[in-house]
Amino acid sequence: MQHRRLGKSAIYVSDICMGTMTFGSQADEATAHRILDMSYEAGINFFDTAEGYPVPPDVKWVGRTEEIVGRWLKTKPRDAIILATKVSGPSHVWFKSPCRGGMTALDRHNITTAIEGSLKRLQTDYIDLYQTHWPDHGTAYEETMETLDELVRAGKVRILGCSNETSWGLMKSIQASERLGVARYHTIQNNFSMNNRRFEDELAQVCREEGVSLIPYSPLAGGVLSGKYQGGATPEGARFSRYLSLGGRQAEMAKRFVNDKSLAATERYLALAAEAGMDLVTMATAWSKQHDYVASTIVGVTTEAQVAPILAAADMVLPDDVMKAIYKISREIMYPMG
Repeated sequence: MQHRRLGKSAIYVSDICMGTMTFGSQADEATAHRILDMSYEAGINFFDTAEGYPVPPDVKWVGRTEEIVGRWLKTKPRDAIILATKVSGPSHVWFKSPCRGGMTALDRHNITTAIEGSLKRLQTDYIDLYQTHWPDHGTAYEETMETLDELVRAGKVRILGCSNETSWGLMKSIQASERLGVARYHTIQNNFSMNNRRFEDELAQVCREEGVSLIPYSPLAGGVLSGKYQGGATPEGARFSRYLSLGGRQAEMAKRFVNDKSLAATERYLALAAEAGMDLVTMATAWSKQHDYVASTIVGVTTEAQVAPILAAADMVLPDDVMKAIYKISREIMYPMG
């Protein structure tokens, strides 16, 4: 397992991070703990969660994932784990958060309330990487960054990151931090996969120039790159099978991931992976890691059987011919997720 620095910080992490967003909904606690143990024993030291997990967001189980991770964390040396969690952004944008009555934002009140809740559920006195879960372009970045800086100074947080942020928002936050002389974002956690390469359009340059690390989530494009949705399949227990049945925003999200273009691209990637003698899950994970601005790729599983093909990418470097073939498919089927 390789290790890389998070931004300009002193923290090094395994280049594969285990995400936890289905723990407590699709995966029960016993299964979650076995998955976490398998990851830890394989050399993964980086684990990502959030106050709003598990998904889909629901008040009946909000916070359960942090509780599950917290109980597991007590079985390991705390200093051996790099733990990341998130504070929910505003609920008036693309979905309503189940936290704090759906009145979330990135102001002082919400951030200070959120960190205390996460520390309690995770049974720890500090978070290694504390991230804003999605941007709040309606709250002054000065207030957000000053409040987050107070958490760093208090020892409750080591470093800061953002997620689902835009180029404008990332630069705005860095500018505010520099002007105020406060802690800045070292990481950005955005969607990035062979089926969604929009990060390369602008944000990749920001990361390179400003020393911010991408820690991409959904390298398997929400599981689509496993091939399980091919041919119109809606496998029982799969996330987007469930989202399609829920209707509304969840169904719209599923259609962004599972559509004619994404399935056509996946079909070609499946053939390429077979020709290269590897599982597409392994190829997609290795591809995600193989970018200079990526520090660690966040993966997610709901069963123990899903762990092995991900771990097979741990020390893998895809050869030039495979990388060129992936690029060719991306050029011929552009932006499968819109």
